[in-house]
Amino acid sequence: MKNINLNINETIYNVDIKEDDRLIDVLRDNLKLTGTKEGCGEGECGACSVIMDEELVNSCLVLAFQADGKKITTIEGVKDEYIKQAFIDVGAVQCGFCTPGMILSGKSILDKNVSPSKEEIRDAISGNLCRCTGYNKIVDAIYLASTVRRDK
Repeated sequence: MKNINLNINETIYNVDIKEDDRLIDVLRDNLKLTGTKEGCGEGECGACSVIMDEELVNSCLVLAFQADGKKITTIEGVKDEYIKQAFIDVGAVQCGFCTPGMILSGKSILDKNVSPSKEEIRDAISGNLCRCTGYNKIVDAIYLASTVRRDK
C-alpha cells in the first residue's frame, strides 16, 4: 500500500492505494465520486474523462499514484453551471452515460479558448463516444455555453 494526496474538486484527500490502482477506481470506489463513468477501460470512449492539472485525461489510463499532488476536476466539481444548463437547453443529454465526459471535454476547451468554432469543438470532443445523440446537439451545447460565458 502507498499513501497519496489528491486535490479533487478543491478538496484534499489522503488515500491509501495499491500500486496498480487506477485513478477511476480511486474516484469511484474509494471516494464515491461516481459521476466519472467507466466505459471501455482502454481510453477509447472518454466516459471517464477528468481534468488533471488543466489537461483532459482518461482516468482509466492514469494510475492513481501518477495523480499524487495533482489538481483534479471531476463532473462533481464543475462549477460552470452555464455548460451544464446548455446541455439541458439544447437536449444534448439522452441516456447520460457519456455526459460527464462530454461536459468535462467542453469545459476543457472553453477554459483554453473562450470562442471556439464548432469545428474546434468537434475536435475537442473527438475522444468521447456517444451512442445516442449523433454529436450535433453536444457540439451545439458547448457552442452555446461559449456564447453564454462570453456574455457574462
